[in-house]
Amino acid sequence: MVQPSRSDPPGPLGEWLRGAGAELDVVLPVEQDLPSLDSYDALVVLGGEMGAYDDIDFPWLADVRRMLSGAVAQQLPVLAICLGAQLLAAATGGQVRPIRKGPEVGTLLVAKRDVAAEDPLLGPLPLTPDVVQFHNDEFSLPPSAQLLASSPKCDNQAFRLGECAYGLQFHIETTPEVVLEWARTSPDMADAARPGQLDADHLAEFHEDLADTWQPVAERFVRIVGTPPEERKASRFLPLA
Repeated sequence: MVQPSRSDPPGPLGEWLRGAGAELDVVLPVEQDLPSLDSYDALVVLGGEMGAYDDIDFPWLADVRRMLSGAVAQQLPVLAICLGAQLLAAATGGQVRPIRKGPEVGTLLVAKRDVAAEDPLLGPLPLTPDVVQFHNDEFSLPPSAQLLASSPKCDNQAFRLGECAYGLQFHIETTPEVVLEWARTSPDMADAARPGQLDADHLAEFHEDLADTWQPVAERFVRIVGTPPEERKASRFLPLA
């Protein structure tokens, strides 16, 4: 797991993955060299306050993009979140740019596309699952990517490349404390949220629903990781409860 920023730790997502049987090796590229993918069965990339192309200030971003590109080429399962999804898009032929309609911030919903009903990771989700949004940028889809979810402000919210590489523009790994800290350190972005959405009581209740929705997704991701590559395509359209 690549953690680009201390401001966005693995949180509940890390707990869900471990609970499903995964072993996590968390790497902070600002402090550590990125390892070779040869020793790993999957790649998870989290979010951060930097932009996907901020290589001058964060030169290791180029290494993360190369790592994501290599993982896709090797058909290694990928779960890339927010900045991670933008880096995945940029690494595979998409583009990242400021959101035309302004920042997308708050406790919001995304809408599954019809084709997502057949997806092994996101298929069992509700039609409009809860997510946390906190971003200024959006991405265009890489060639051959399958769009799985959208929102009114950003069309491209979730996509799949190949059989098992996923990008999620939104957050599922947060805690109320993490979101409150983002709001404290980025007040201009926090102002884009609807009134009350960044209140502590609301965030606590919302994150309970978030866990109910997204913990099963983390468990399905671990199951995908454990499926041999030659069997992933054959099992794509089978339900994963």
